[in-house]
Amino acid sequence: MKIKTILVILLAGTLLASCHGDLNIIQKSEVSANSMWQDEGDATSAMYGMFNKFRATFSTGYIYWGEYRTGLWADGLAGQTARDQVYQNQIPTNHGYANWADLYTTINNANLILKYTPDIAFNSEDAKNKILANAYYVRAFCYYWIGRIWGDAPILLDGFESDQQEGLFPTRQPAEDVFKQVGEDIDNALTLMPTSVADRNLASLGAINMLKADYSLWMYKVRNAGEVALDNANTAVQAVLNNSNYSLEEDFGNIFYNELGNEIIFAWSYIQDEYTGGYPGDYLVPSQYVSVEAIENPVKVGSHQQWCFYTEDYKALLSKNKEDQRTIVSFETYFDEPKNATFQWINKFAGTWTNGTRIFDSDIIVYRYADAILFDAEIKLAKNDLPGAIASLNKIAERAYSKKNFYPSSMAANDLNEAIVTERMKEFAAEGKLWWDFIRLGVVFKKAPYLIGRENELNILLWPVAQTSINKNPNIIQTPGYDE
Repeated sequence: MKIKTILVILLAGTLLASCHGDLNIIQKSEVSANSMWQDEGDATSAMYGMFNKFRATFSTGYIYWGEYRTGLWADGLAGQTARDQVYQNQIPTNHGYANWADLYTTINNANLILKYTPDIAFNSEDAKNKILANAYYVRAFCYYWIGRIWGDAPILLDGFESDQQEGLFPTRQPAEDVFKQVGEDIDNALTLMPTSVADRNLASLGAINMLKADYSLWMYKVRNAGEVALDNANTAVQAVLNNSNYSLEEDFGNIFYNELGNEIIFAWSYIQDEYTGGYPGDYLVPSQYVSVEAIENPVKVGSHQQWCFYTEDYKALLSKNKEDQRTIVSFETYFDEPKNATFQWINKFAGTWTNGTRIFDSDIIVYRYADAILFDAEIKLAKNDLPGAIASLNKIAERAYSKKNFYPSSMAANDLNEAIVTERMKEFAAEGKLWWDFIRLGVVFKKAPYLIGRENELNILLWPVAQTSINKNPNIIQTPGYDE
């Protein structure tokens, strides 16, 4: 039985072929360890293969898991039932994104790197450590999302290569243990990552510290991990803020047009003729709807239906302040007179228009410098340093509104928390963060309209496990609350 079959049984998923540029990565199921893990080149290729799977895993799941449950999204020019179920927090057990298979396939790739790379001879110890640190980073990232999406979940640390291995039918371990594993992997990644690495589309000290800050804030605010977690978040954020590799772009639009620019800490790279697509393809207008003279002048057109768009209330918030330079990047509106139709689209991650074809080659940004600044504001508020929190928040507001001290120094703590929520909603629209922000900042049952009054529903903030996973692994039980 091949590893592909094993993972189907284990996780109801499949392994996908991987490549990175001209590196063709043969899946570990197709070659023995003796022939695969021979030299530095094998380990390097495996790292790129892992990142390709990592990118593909989150190409659309990132926004479904990280934003669509906020209630800020609705139909675009068309709609789909599977989207409505997520927007309205009525997620069935057969929903496509209830399946965790791709996340565990990515983890399996990381596990194999961690298993075999230590025994390979490298010309440079830093080169080996970089690969190991990347594997720990990817595994930590995946388990962090698994823990927040499903709570209790299998913890798999040994790479599967054979049907003779133990653990092919794992049980769900307590969420506490899942999050503990995340913390251990982050610390290992930080220890191993060479200080000279400054990648923005692979792991770096900056990317790992952003994950640590994100994770530690979640542990402090959601998992009640105490002041140590808050201090860990602060240490990680300060390391990023003091890193001269990163800074805010003056022009908000440049974040998305100047790929891997100074504001970017970690992104998944999308490259023409290698890997394109992703969730932003759903935000543009089908070309057949638009007058020829309006195509790309100004209407950004895509390759398929516009399946979703912001709600009217969210658009009103995004466009509330006429001085806010983020608005036109977050969305744009145009009345097409010959068609007697109004079109709207999102300018973030819109890719490139080449020879009459839309190429979705925009990098998907995971962490950027604005995250670090707003995390800093959140941490300072938690530490009751209101002046410091306001100062950090005003750095983001000044870029947005071209006004110093936009938020007054007299703000009360509750108002400041609300302002942080508001600025995150304006800053990170369509960037896959706001669902987690709503939970972490304690507003999810106020801001998400379909969750109002549902605080007492068991595990309402989690997802069900895909029924296919349960059918193929009898040791997996359904998330309580979704088992009726």
